[in-house]
Amino acid sequence: MRMRGKLAAAVCGAVVVSTAVTVVVGGVSQAGQQDRAAEALARGLGVSTEAAATRLRQQDDAHRVLDALPATLRDRAAGRWFDERTGKLALAVTDEATAAQARAAGADPVLVTRGPAELDRALGQVRALVGRGVPGLNTFGVDQRGNQVLVTVNRTRKDASTERFLTAVRAVDGVRVEESDVSPHQQAGEVQPGSPWWPGSESNCSIGFAATDSAGAKQMLTAGHCTNDANQPAYGASGQQNRLGTSNVGGTRSVNAREGDMGVVAVTESGWNLSAAVNTWGGAPVTVTGSAEAIVGDSVCHSGNTSKWKCGTVTYVNETIDYGGGLVIEGLTLSTACSLGGDSGGAWLRGDQAVGLHDGGPSQCVSNPTKDQMSIFQPVREALAKWNLTLYTGGGGDTQAPTVPAGLSATGSTATSVSLSWTASTDNVGVTGYDVYRGSTLATTVTGTTATVTGLTADTAYSFTVRAKDAAGNTSAASAAVSARTQPSTGGDTQAPSTPANPRATAQTDTTVSLTWGASTDNVGVTGYEVYQGNALATTVPGTSATVTGLTPDTAYSFTVRALDAAGNRSQPSAAVSARTTPPAGGRTFTNGTDFPIRDYQTAVSPIRSTATGNAARPVTVVLTATHTCLQDLQVVVVSPSGWRYTLQNSGGATCTAFPGTRTFTLSPFTETAAGTWTLRVSDNGAGDTGVLDAWSITV
Repeated sequence: MRMRGKLAAAVCGAVVVSTAVTVVVGGVSQAGQQDRAAEALARGLGVSTEAAATRLRQQDDAHRVLDALPATLRDRAAGRWFDERTGKLALAVTDEATAAQARAAGADPVLVTRGPAELDRALGQVRALVGRGVPGLNTFGVDQRGNQVLVTVNRTRKDASTERFLTAVRAVDGVRVEESDVSPHQQAGEVQPGSPWWPGSESNCSIGFAATDSAGAKQMLTAGHCTNDANQPAYGASGQQNRLGTSNVGGTRSVNAREGDMGVVAVTESGWNLSAAVNTWGGAPVTVTGSAEAIVGDSVCHSGNTSKWKCGTVTYVNETIDYGGGLVIEGLTLSTACSLGGDSGGAWLRGDQAVGLHDGGPSQCVSNPTKDQMSIFQPVREALAKWNLTLYTGGGGDTQAPTVPAGLSATGSTATSVSLSWTASTDNVGVTGYDVYRGSTLATTVTGTTATVTGLTADTAYSFTVRAKDAAGNTSAASAAVSARTQPSTGGDTQAPSTPANPRATAQTDTTVSLTWGASTDNVGVTGYEVYQGNALATTVPGTSATVTGLTPDTAYSFTVRALDAAGNRSQPSAAVSARTTPPAGGRTFTNGTDFPIRDYQTAVSPIRSTATGNAARPVTVVLTATHTCLQDLQVVVVSPSGWRYTLQNSGGATCTAFPGTRTFTLSPFTETAAGTWTLRVSDNGAGDTGVLDAWSITV
């Protein structure tokens, strides 16, 4: 069983088993790959392509300096990170002599108090105090830039033993404690369009990286918590359709424990080929040219079935994460990049280098996340080394890009538009369309060899390029640029409407917010209003009210409104109005009365199919009826339709008491759809006991 996540690349029908991988692939030069990586990073970070390209060059230079450091200098450094302010490698050192060596090696020294021995000593003391686990403990590891060991705890899950731990750990020199109200989770998610894979009859996981074994057989790397069932069929479609291979062959190709969170799927079925192209969800695919380790400060991106293409900064490495229920994983990396349920197993990249497999993160994306709200990944090199796999760097599938469009010319212009034409590209399979760029911004996509770019400013010079693309997502290099100037304004309407006044929320449901505002005025006439949810256009309406739909229950949103006139002039945005959707409604009860034996060191699994509509209630109520001779040996978990695991009871205790017949539990899920299969898992983690799961019900 597992929670799962995300996927990375797709392809039609018989397809892509991976999100990543390779060196310059058919028809795409190394420079072209670097351009694609920069474009993808720019889109993920919301910066210019030039700024992203500079960042990647600086990061590569910093890693080259790091790789070339003398061993003696590397051993004396108490930390190393990429400093985005200087664009160089930073080394934490404790004396001026070592600082001089760092400068000579091309790094920027940062003088700190504690050396590596002191930090290792503090980390060892924390690890000893943690033992087999502490209630409420989230993470611990070295904060390299802070020159101390940082321990994070969920204050809502503390008990007396947690307080004793905190008292002891605060007394250790070089340790800082932060408390929050959240905990990281190994993420799962609903089936989404893209390239998911399905472990057996369970909900989808995501493809990480393609690889081959020593015999050349095709393999796929993903999360260990997606592959922990031995010899489980793996499918390319829900409902156990389109089999692609077998997960965790022999029960030896999955780890979800202290060693890490990583697993392997053997790709054995005909029609399934490995792919070198990373799905960047709307942009040109990125081809991975190798693998690397990420360091603090690196800009990284991940491709996910739910959160799509997201980028951020590495903040902590070699972290220990306590997910609760006895699951503690060491050696993980944290990043500020957003991730969501449905992303587990997917690919993390530093430029065009594979760096990780998605492990977990928060329940929702937040700005400026705290440590406990960051996304988490497993370093990919550990997985490759553990199973002696070679990262796939080319081969099967269409990886050849179309030829570059030729003869781009401007065929006409108005005050607000420019028309273009070019000569058709060719491709080994077939060209499916063309992306037209205004500078570095995608202006439009067309299927033919002409396009008109609209919404331009009168009497203004513009530069355009065109890229061809094929069905596999391969994109040509940019055409030669063509310059064109819009016509001067002929005295038409250029006056924007007045700003909509007094916007306000008039009603909310769990998935909608209704808004109204004062009418704008215009010298000719107002034709409509655009309603924005944050920076995204949510809807356009002709009048002074609108209802924004498709929202998440119990979530805060911000809206603004712009007025439009017939000439396309837009007003300034209105003042922002904040509104929160209501919690989801619930109250539907479903039951499974089938008996399941509870055996030593095994798990009784009982599913319930919910046909309720809408989102699940908060809280969801679970009523469990069972007999068992040792309540303290039982771990009780509910797995939602999207794959999230909610622990209702952990095993543990010095003495045994009988299960009390019937127990009622409540859980407050993340935003979950009520419909689907909810699964109860009762694990007996002790010896010499007997019991039966008689029945259980869930009210969603």
